[in-house]
Amino acid sequence: MRFKRLWAIFNARNYEFFRDREAFGWNFLFPFLIIFGFAIIFKGDYRAAYKVGVFPIPSGAPPLQQTGNLPDTFVSFKAIALVGFETRAQGLDKLKHHKIDLLIEAQSVPVRYWVSDASPAGAIVERLLKQALTSSKAPDGDDFQKIDIQGVQIRYIDWLFPGILGMNMMFSALYGVGWVVVRYRKNGVLKRLKATPLTAFEYLTAQLLSRIFLLMFTLVVVWVGCDLFLDFIVLGRLLDLFIVFLVGSICMTALGLVIASRGTSEEFANGLLNFICWPMMFLSEVWFSIEGAPAWLKSSAKIFPLTHVLTAARKVMNEGQGLVSVTPELLILAAMTLAFLLIGAVLFSWNE
Repeated sequence: MRFKRLWAIFNARNYEFFRDREAFGWNFLFPFLIIFGFAIIFKGDYRAAYKVGVFPIPSGAPPLQQTGNLPDTFVSFKAIALVGFETRAQGLDKLKHHKIDLLIEAQSVPVRYWVSDASPAGAIVERLLKQALTSSKAPDGDDFQKIDIQGVQIRYIDWLFPGILGMNMMFSALYGVGWVVVRYRKNGVLKRLKATPLTAFEYLTAQLLSRIFLLMFTLVVVWVGCDLFLDFIVLGRLLDLFIVFLVGSICMTALGLVIASRGTSEEFANGLLNFICWPMMFLSEVWFSIEGAPAWLKSSAKIFPLTHVLTAARKVMNEGQGLVSVTPELLILAAMTLAFLLIGAVLFSWNE
């Protein structure tokens, strides 16, 4: 090994990176954007790890003012966020779908609460509540009363699984189209294709159809494989669920085409994809619910296609609803798809 040759390649790669202004600037800008973004999102009470619902709470009223029957050690615990509901039915619906971990009736004596036996987080909050009550009062056994949840309780894995499928679909669609096409452009593949009778519309259509086929094939294989071991409970029709993920995969792939429409820097494309994927993954309720988050944050989450995909998928899988009930989500995804395709077609370049 010759040090001179090693040094020459070392310098060449450094020059290549520093002269690529997009990639160079993005490597510094992206971490700052992510850090400041999540600092704003997770500030204040939303850093709490557990969500406790309280009812009846008038609309707009802070739930903390209605919890006179609860010990201060419980309501002031920073790991717990209180979420107010006007009726018990609203709170139970959120509890069954793992949007909150425990539900308490305000001003009840003894303290009446509901918790899902299928929620690991609910068991932790229940223990914290019992400990706070027994330590603040005489442990006579009448300080709290657990009420059984009526109806089917949704397992956490049944709530989580659509999120895992959606996350996998998101990464595969965006990276499988956005990053790959940028690499083709950088390597000169698109330039050579331009010399053929192939049109940009034909090329983009082929990319779209290929990725959709691969996404749905992967989804079916993963579903069948996991279902053999976990036996998922699907309250709605499997065909409806398939249609929801099909429409979502089309929308995600169309978004990937927008990213692929321009650029020759793989580093910049990778940074841009990360900038889109990470906030989408956290705010679209893949892993956890954002119930109790500020209203502006929940509204911002609706700009992401994955939010509407998971909302519709969970309505079908966890609530047994049909296509009519998820029509608003499907229409939003269709509108996003059309917008992404138009933008991608207008901006697409074989060379730049």
